[in-house]
Amino acid sequence: MFSPSAPPTVRIAAVLNTLQPAERRVAELIVESADAVVEWTAQELAERAGVGRATVVRACQSFGYRGYPQLRVALAAELGSGQGETGVDHGPSVLGRMRSEIDRVASSLPALASLLDADAVAEAVRISASARRVLVLANGLSSPIANDLAMRLTAAGRSAEFIADAIAQQIAARHLTTDDVCLIVSGSGANEASLRVATAAARGGATVIALTSFATSALTEVASVSLVIAPTGVSFRDELQHASRVAFLVFAEVFAAAVTTERGEDAVQARAHVLEVVSENLGENASD
Repeated sequence: MFSPSAPPTVRIAAVLNTLQPAERRVAELIVESADAVVEWTAQELAERAGVGRATVVRACQSFGYRGYPQLRVALAAELGSGQGETGVDHGPSVLGRMRSEIDRVASSLPALASLLDADAVAEAVRISASARRVLVLANGLSSPIANDLAMRLTAAGRSAEFIADAIAQQIAARHLTTDDVCLIVSGSGANEASLRVATAAARGGATVIALTSFATSALTEVASVSLVIAPTGVSFRDELQHASRVAFLVFAEVFAAAVTTERGEDAVQARAHVLEVVSENLGENASD
């Protein structure tokens, strides 16, 4: 489920929305008191979280570890790497707060690919490059990402469609067949409109590719292939409140580039056509 390189806090963020209340308390305490947890025994962690020792073990297994000792080692390694730390106080001003938020997002980017499965990524690229029709759809704050990805794929000669209206999305998805792909972007994996689209696409046999932040969600249950981007926060609440899509933008760019490479000579010719169109639309003052 998780790549061995995925750090503990990223793993926790990816499954926190599916944990039982007792396991969630363990997870939140690990994130909040990581430095202390490294020194605690499983029993000490259980007592501080108000749960049984068995719950601690189950929580660790939910994060992809055999047990608590493996979690402690991985957590110590993450703390030792300094991942997620900015170390700079930019002050309480508006610009200071903006810089702090930028630092927070930037510090999360190195872990962007830590939850991605190599086989799933390769399959998503291969299918997207060869499908008869590709729909790239999203709703809410994920919509700009889907639109951007569709435009990048189309510019590379891999015709892709983005539809803004939620009902029109479902209609288009229902027309898809086994030769087609529906790539759905949803950070939470719980957007109702996007779930309806995924269900409609799957009903016709299309390959549904989910681009999301949570390893287990209603969307990943429907999807044929799930591409899990490490969330920039460490909780489901963070995803809903911050809803940062910076990591998704980065991935959309490299995913489109990978599909372009997969298409080989066709993509080279398409790129030439794009440059031709761009050149024709540049004015005399294009360098201004």
